[in-house]
Amino acid sequence: MTEFTVWAPEASRVRLRLPGAADHEMRAGRGGWWRVEVPDAGDDYAFLLDDDRALPDPRSRWQPAGVHGPSRRYDHAAFDWTDTAWTGRQLPGSVLYELHVGTFTPEGTFDAAIGKLDHLVDLGVDMIELLPVNAFNGEHNWGYDGVCWFAPHEPYGGPDGLKRLVDAAHAKGLGVILDVVYNHFGPSGAYAPMFAPYLSERDTPWGQAVNLDGPHSDGVRRFVTDNVLMWLRDYHVDGLRLDAVHAMPDSRAVHLLEEIAVEVESLSVHLGRPLSLIAESDLNDPRLISPREAGGYGLHAQWNDDAHHALHTLLTGERQGYYGDFGTMECLAEVLTGAFFHTGTWSSFRHRQHGRPVDPRTPGHRFVAYLQNHDQIGNRATGDRLSATLSPALLRVGATLLMTAPFTPMLFMGEEWSASTPWQYFTSHPEPELAAAVVTGRRSEFAAHGWPPGDVPDPQDRQTFVRSRLDWSELDKPEHRQMYEFHRRLIALRKSRPELSDPHLFAIDVRHGDRFLVMRRGDCLVAANLADKPQRVTLPGVARRVLLATGEGVTVQRDRIELPAETAAIVEL
Repeated sequence: MTEFTVWAPEASRVRLRLPGAADHEMRAGRGGWWRVEVPDAGDDYAFLLDDDRALPDPRSRWQPAGVHGPSRRYDHAAFDWTDTAWTGRQLPGSVLYELHVGTFTPEGTFDAAIGKLDHLVDLGVDMIELLPVNAFNGEHNWGYDGVCWFAPHEPYGGPDGLKRLVDAAHAKGLGVILDVVYNHFGPSGAYAPMFAPYLSERDTPWGQAVNLDGPHSDGVRRFVTDNVLMWLRDYHVDGLRLDAVHAMPDSRAVHLLEEIAVEVESLSVHLGRPLSLIAESDLNDPRLISPREAGGYGLHAQWNDDAHHALHTLLTGERQGYYGDFGTMECLAEVLTGAFFHTGTWSSFRHRQHGRPVDPRTPGHRFVAYLQNHDQIGNRATGDRLSATLSPALLRVGATLLMTAPFTPMLFMGEEWSASTPWQYFTSHPEPELAAAVVTGRRSEFAAHGWPPGDVPDPQDRQTFVRSRLDWSELDKPEHRQMYEFHRRLIALRKSRPELSDPHLFAIDVRHGDRFLVMRRGDCLVAANLADKPQRVTLPGVARRVLLATGEGVTVQRDRIELPAETAAIVEL
């Protein structure tokens, strides 16, 4: 006998549909759970609520026919794992690498990504961070429109494909972090809210917010938490990146994020390996990453957009939108020593005060920093990378500051070789009305910032997706290979010198002047000249030798360093 269950607390009738058989009436039980046992169940199934429309299981583990098709039973225990000796990978000290499965390789699958893992091992990264892989409607998408939260996207390779990728990554010593979205459902194929009140009346920029504190929210919270535990337990992933947690309104005494942290801690103890929870948040609220015993939520890290903005504005000169308050050496110094720039200070973009100070005892590895990521590239009108506007020299300066900062550094796929391919916003909604709305909305958004509609790529045009694929042949070109080799040496140096990954914010001393900065990291100094002219910079100590320089012509004379234009160096005292 096979038991089928589904949570539908407000339904008056629920039936189970199996291929080639009469529908089975399900029995209502405690807590709004409906159950039925059937013999010879087969593989595919669907549920019917109060009418004759067959719907996939909200907790479906496998959607081989897409998000509108029937669900298929899947046995997690049947996969033959080879990573039994894997003891995990902790976030502190790690270098992250964000990638989108669909554009990381020409094939766009989990199995194809396995073929590029040796490249990442050689580069020196420790953990890969996958953009969302749960099932969404259409063939290609960023992944943030997922609707079947428990089922890996079938065109990527489905459940077994994801497991093969994780298993292969562990075999090569790489941890895997998975991006997950719990703030909204995508616009097509979101059948879960038909079963139960998964949605609240509040809105996010992407749709209705998930019901975390209203009637029946206990079941919704259990749905989210069970999904968290599934990825970590059944798919062996090493951590989750929680998308836009500021768009998860929760007025209950114990926030869902804290509940998740508690259950993940228990699972980590049981499995005997570290499990990491990383939040994306624009609140600048250190309580997210403060220990629960200190009144925080107990998450392990959060993305730090302030670090990105401080570096981006200095490198590019851009000041529009939310970049307006950034762009000075003083700003970068504050971020390097205090993690956030907005710490209860005025935000001209928000027209209000923003943020909260970080306790200087907070380890910097709890902040994930980056020069580029999927948002900061893909949400630009044309999806242009920094390599489209910055010189190779400035790109190396930026990379040096990123890798020697006290944070957890992250690269975006292709950044290590200065990829020339853009990463644009792409969708493949099959519904004509939804497709048209996405195209119109995207162009209207950028028209408000002065972009002609014809200059904004059509998200629904397949070529927008194709253009966004990495071109791995670029690694055979000298200029790209040189950039890759530089990143490899930089990461290796970071790992060989404990000072360069020391997370203690209070131990960092930063001095700066006109477009130059000197950051002391123990017995190492990081000197950076962002100006378009050579500069002589006085050092707070006597330099013994240059450990790494981003370009030629760097010289040191006791407590002085000569830095050519757009050059950085790491020196030993």
